[in-house]
Amino acid sequence: MSNVSRLNVPAELHHNHLLGALPPTELRRLAPHLRLVHLQAGQLLSDAGEPIKALYFPTTAVLSLRCLMEDGASVEVSAISREGVAGVPVLTGGHAMPSRIEVSTQGYGYAVDAHHFKSEFARSDAINSLMLLYIQALMTQIAQSALCNRRHSVDEQLCRWLLSAQDRMQAGAEVTELVTTQQMIADRLGVRREGVTEAAGKLESAGLILRHRGRITITDRDGLEDRTCECYSIIKGEFQRLLPARAEEKSTRIRDTGRAVISSKGLHAPARALTW
Repeated sequence: MSNVSRLNVPAELHHNHLLGALPPTELRRLAPHLRLVHLQAGQLLSDAGEPIKALYFPTTAVLSLRCLMEDGASVEVSAISREGVAGVPVLTGGHAMPSRIEVSTQGYGYAVDAHHFKSEFARSDAINSLMLLYIQALMTQIAQSALCNRRHSVDEQLCRWLLSAQDRMQAGAEVTELVTTQQMIADRLGVRREGVTEAAGKLESAGLILRHRGRITITDRDGLEDRTCECYSIIKGEFQRLLPARAEEKSTRIRDTGRAVISSKGLHAPARALTW
């Protein structure tokens, strides 16, 4: 697993909703095979056509699935953060990613060997059911984003992107400042930078955002929600419908006196329970 660091970081600070939604017994079985990894912005985890060696469950990092064109241009088809996992084609019979997996926002995540997780997917009804529901939600996200990029204005797309980016960056306190540039957003949406600049100017004039060098601050989330298209609520609603057992909710049922310990050899759960 190239360019991936193994770090000794408390488990409770880094959380993935899919892992947190697993039954305690399944999580304890999987825990020794999870490696906490630090992911750097711009890092290429897997290129299109390459065999999938590992699945990545982001916690504070954000991953981008990007399709590369012959002329060198690329478009983001999906973004994955702590609500999901990257590398699911290995579970559906594929051995390679149709798109490349890049790190768009640095942070942490858990990596697990693809062959091992595929075996657990085949063995465990709980893991199988959860992952199939996630794949359905991911397909909705990809399809709805493609429709949005085709049918809706850059203004609406920008609002959707900002709202989704803020959702992914939530970590305890509400995050209002996004570390990004207008060029980065244009690359993600597959539109011209001038279009994003014009749309961002309108939002700033309306008092919804503030633009800084390399940063965008959301000052009125409700106003962004009023201006975005229906795609944002459709995608978010599908994830909530299919995957209602959020990690925060699950923790009240699996909390015990035990604590998870992460070392350079992996994540090890105590015999009784695992606290996230």
